[in-house]
Amino acid sequence: MSIWTRIADALAALASGEGLSAVFDKLRTPPDRTVAFTIAVIALGAKMAKADGIVTRNEVRAFREVFVIPPEEEESAARVFNLARQDVAGFEIYARSIKAMFGEDDGPLADLLEGLFHISMADGVYHPNEDVFLREVADIFGFSARRFRGIRAQFVPDSEGDPYDVLHVDPDAPMDEIRAAWRNLVRETHPDRMMARGVPEEAIKLAEKRMVAINRAWEQIQDARS
Repeated sequence: MSIWTRIADALAALASGEGLSAVFDKLRTPPDRTVAFTIAVIALGAKMAKADGIVTRNEVRAFREVFVIPPEEEESAARVFNLARQDVAGFEIYARSIKAMFGEDDGPLADLLEGLFHISMADGVYHPNEDVFLREVADIFGFSARRFRGIRAQFVPDSEGDPYDVLHVDPDAPMDEIRAAWRNLVRETHPDRMMARGVPEEAIKLAEKRMVAINRAWEQIQDARS
């Protein structure tokens, strides 16, 4: 059974009245974690698209950049999107369910938020309502304002990009602590670690932007303190 068939079956269970928490409880372990991750991106991405009132072809293309759909899976993928459009639940319910699924393991939640930022920037405009939406999702995930700003700086060109935000450290932290944070983030961004978290293989390409931002932040701090 392909991932798209499993996703469609899970969404069909939602549409038939099965609770979201119950469905996600069945998807807690690999490889089904990948199904839950993809459902969350589809559902939250659809809700976010409503934030600026327009679903553009670029946004659909951005999703396809992250999730490659083979020709033989087009029918299953179409079923997924059709079910998602039925508005089974509000975005807060999806965000809380995915948070409960991963608990304190916030790596997959950061991966998910980055996927949503990628879709939001597909039309080249970061709409104020998208910012409100993504802030609310980040808050449900338990992310601090600093961490949210750090992720946003990876995708939104005009956003304030504080290197300390990107590395999730205080500006007055000693260099040893900052170096350790940088190394930890580099390690967590490795493709093997991301796949172990349940991130679909195609979505790992989003880590390229994260790695660039992490290394640039570390270089900026080194230059500023040298």
